[in-house]
Amino acid sequence: MTITAGRVGVFGALMVAAAVVVVPVLGLAAPAQAHNYVVSSTPSEGETLTALPAEFSVTTNGPLLDLGGSVAGFAMEVRDADGRYYGDGCVTVDGATLSEAAALGAAGDYTLLWQLVSTDGHTVSGEIAFSWEPPAGFEPSASAASPAACGNAEPAPAASAPPEVRSNADLGDVLWIGGAIGGVLIAALVTFLIVTRKKKA
Repeated sequence: MTITAGRVGVFGALMVAAAVVVVPVLGLAAPAQAHNYVVSSTPSEGETLTALPAEFSVTTNGPLLDLGGSVAGFAMEVRDADGRYYGDGCVTVDGATLSEAAALGAAGDYTLLWQLVSTDGHTVSGEIAFSWEPPAGFEPSASAASPAACGNAEPAPAASAPPEVRSNADLGDVLWIGGAIGGVLIAALVTFLIVTRKKKA
């Protein structure tokens, strides 16, 4: 099939339009996935602690969201095998690290639950399972039936099932929209070529 100069001009215009519409839409996919992930923690997954650290912490691959001193959206909780909670609920955000003063009870299995906010606005959460074998003479900390809220008598919301805040479109939605736009443009191009060919005949 021979494509005339007129067809080339229209074909080029349609391809440019497709690029202008589809490329920026697909470009949203990268930021939508750019949330923080954990690179180190105290304790680490599956670790057996034999001495109480100064603090429990989670460090990510990049800075966390700076809320001007506020820690809204950030949380850490320590829970034992019986569902009892330890700690005062007061967390600190320093660069890429979320931390809380360490407190534990008797020997046994524990879970550190954490929640943080990436600089792109995504809320990310997880949990770290570890064991505790205290040294001789260790004084267990008091526990509570609910997570503590820093400086507040009311218990804090549990970090075990946090909502995820998304500031950008999901990757699946972005690709679906981009594919739909591309399909419409291709259909328009095919229709134009068929109609033009019939006219020439």
